Amino acid sequence: MRVFVTGASGWIGSAVVDELLAAGHDVTGLARSEASAVKLESKGAFVRRGDLDDLAGLRAAAEAAEAVVHLANKHDFVNQAATNAAERAAVRTLADALVGTDRPFLLAAGIAGLAEGRPATEADPNPSHGPDSPRGGTENLALEYVGKGVRAGSLRFPPTVHGAGDHGFISVIAQVAQEKGVSAYPGDGTNRWAAVHRGDAARLVRLALEQAPAGALLHPVAEEGVTTRAIAEAIGRAYDLPVASVDPAEAQSHFGWIGAFFAMNGAATSHVTRDLLKWTPTGPTLLEDIAAGAYGGR
Repeated sequence: MRVFVTGASGWIGSAVVDELLAAGHDVTGLARSEASAVKLESKGAFVRRGDLDDLAGLRAAAEAAEAVVHLANKHDFVNQAATNAAERAAVRTLADALVGTDRPFLLAAGIAGLAEGRPATEADPNPSHGPDSPRGGTENLALEYVGKGVRAGSLRFPPTVHGAGDHGFISVIAQVAQEKGVSAYPGDGTNRWAAVHRGDAARLVRLALEQAPAGALLHPVAEEGVTTRAIAEAIGRAYDLPVASVDPAEAQSHFGWIGAFFAMNGAATSHVTRDLLKWTPTGPTLLEDIAAGAYGGR
């Protein structure tokens, strides 16, 4: 297939591009910078220069493609409203371009907030609707296009997609531990984060593109939940730092912006996804990656 990928040079997107190319698909990646364009071209991918605000460019690229994987996001946690607005506009533009084609359209979403007091499942509806909700309510927006002839599906990524070179949440938490001189966790540390290795996540995206039916809610989850205390202890061992609890009310002042996320419960299962796509994760676990030095340390 000819696949258009946004976020193609990002942490997950670059692995997805590699996976798609290895499987024989033609890939066009969205690139904001010359450096990103060069990296994509060196892999054998085509390049579409632009960003999420270039709606005309997004539409043209989607119209020329046989499938779209939307992984980009501005991730501006200071101006979240602008990020959500840009995300919603981009998703609507990409989906509009595919109306009536029955072509796949996969978009990145998240697991956090889907369920309270238990692991989230693929049966859990996303409570986010409308432009003012998290991510601009784009999962539900995309699913509206199933009835318009688009094979839309959601990739509900866990809080951490880990591996060597990751600059995401775990990297930030490790950096805070170094700066504070203590590897901390909120409360009693029993909150859990689902996790998946980057390579396993990329393989799932490729399988979903090739096989998933319209309306699929997919969980790229290898580990149902790793406790925040276990994460803090692993970082503590990696950097030879003491480990301690932080009052949940003080989490944001201790950790900064990521404190609100670290205090959340983000456990999830992936039984339906595994059965549907015949996907079996094989990569290292989160704690194995931390111990192996994926996030620095001794």
